Amino acid sequence: MKYSYDRSEIKKISLSGFLSMVSVRNKRIAAAPDSPPVSEYNANRLAKSLHPEAQYAKIARVDEHRDAKSFTLVPDKERGTESLAYFRASQYVSVNLNINGTALSKPYTIRSGPGSALGEDGTSYVLTIKRTEPGYASKWILENWKEGDAVELSGPLGDFYYDRIRDAKTVVALAGGSGITPFFSMAEAIADGIEDFELTILYGSRTAEGILLREELDAVAARSGGRVKVVHVLSDEEREGYEHGFINAELIKKYAGDGDYSVLMCGPKAMYTFCEGECKKLGLPKRRYRAEMSGDYMGVVNNADYPKEQIGREYKLTVLIHGEKTTVGCKADESLLWAMERAAIKAPSHCRSGECGWCHSRLISGQVYVPSDADGRRIADKKFGWIHPCVSYPLSDIELEVFPTAK
Repeated sequence: MKYSYDRSEIKKISLSGFLSMVSVRNKRIAAAPDSPPVSEYNANRLAKSLHPEAQYAKIARVDEHRDAKSFTLVPDKERGTESLAYFRASQYVSVNLNINGTALSKPYTIRSGPGSALGEDGTSYVLTIKRTEPGYASKWILENWKEGDAVELSGPLGDFYYDRIRDAKTVVALAGGSGITPFFSMAEAIADGIEDFELTILYGSRTAEGILLREELDAVAARSGGRVKVVHVLSDEEREGYEHGFINAELIKKYAGDGDYSVLMCGPKAMYTFCEGECKKLGLPKRRYRAEMSGDYMGVVNNADYPKEQIGREYKLTVLIHGEKTTVGCKADESLLWAMERAAIKAPSHCRSGECGWCHSRLISGQVYVPSDADGRRIADKKFGWIHPCVSYPLSDIELEVFPTAK
C-alpha cells in the first residue's frame, strides 16, 4: 500500500509556533499537582498477575492413584497470593522445595485445564506427581505433602501449548507414564471450550492396570463432543479394545488420518528418541513435531558422544555468588545444578532441561559436556562462555559465576 501526505500541512507549523510550544509545556508542568507520579500502572499490575515470579499456595485436596498422587492447590491468601495466575493448557510451574537442607526447584505440569484458574468460587491448580526412579524429589513429595501444607511455586512457564499459527488443526499426542499430564490439560481446555482443535492421545502404558488417570481421561473425552479421543497402547499385554506394542509410525498414521496434523510428545527420554525417528519416517516437517522437555536430563553417560573415560570421576566446582566463593564436589555424571543443590547452594532454575535459560551462568574456567539435544543456548552464549548448569556436566575442575534471582 502506498502512503501519501499533504505537504501543505507542514507550512502550518511556523517557527514561532514551534518555539511557543516550550512555554505552553512549561505552563502545563507548573499547573500539574504536587502529588508524586504514579508508581505503578494498571498494565504493570495486570502483567504481574499474569506472570508472577512467585506464587504461594496451600494443598486443599490429595487424591491417590497407583504410584501417583494428585494435589489440588489453592491460593494462600495469608501469604499474599489472592488468586493463582492464568495459564495456557500444558504449561508447568516450578515448585520450590527444601529437602533435608537441599534447596531445589522441580517443574511439574499443571494437569488441570486453564478453566481451573478462572473459577467463580476460587482459582486452583492440580498437579499429578508420579513416583519415578531415581525420583529424589517426587519420592519426597509423595511421602510428605498433605492437606493444609504450604507450597511455593513460580508463575506458569513453558511453551508446549497448542499454537494455532504453529500447529495443525489436528493434533496427535504421544504420551507415556506421567507424560499424560500436559495432554490431560489440553483435553480439559477443549472440553471447556477454551481451546479449538482436534486431539487424539496415543497413551503408552505397560499394562491396563498401570494406566494413570484412566477414568478421569474417559470423563473428559466424554464431554468433549468427540473432539478428544484416547487410544491406549499396552506394551506388556494384549487386550481387546487396546492397541498392543509400541507407538510407531504406522500407529500414528492410523489415527492421524489423511489431513495435516501435528505430533506432540511427552514421556520418558527413550520414548522421545524412538518416536522422533518414527515421525521422520512419516515425512513430517520438523515444525510439525515437538516434545515437552521440562525435567531433569537423564542418562547422560549413555549418549554416544559422552566421553566414557569420565564415568566415576569427581571434580571441584567453585561457585561465585555476589563475590563470595564456595567450593563443592561434583560427580562427572551429575549436572552442575545438582551439585550446587546438593550443597545447599540456592541456584536459579525452572525447566531443568536446558530450555528456558533461567539458570544462565558464566563459566569462568574449566570444561563441561553439554548434550547436543539439550543445548538451548544462543550463539552468543556459546561464544562468550555462558552455560546452563542444569544440563552441563564437568570434564575438569570448574569455576562458575551464578546470578541468583531476587526474592
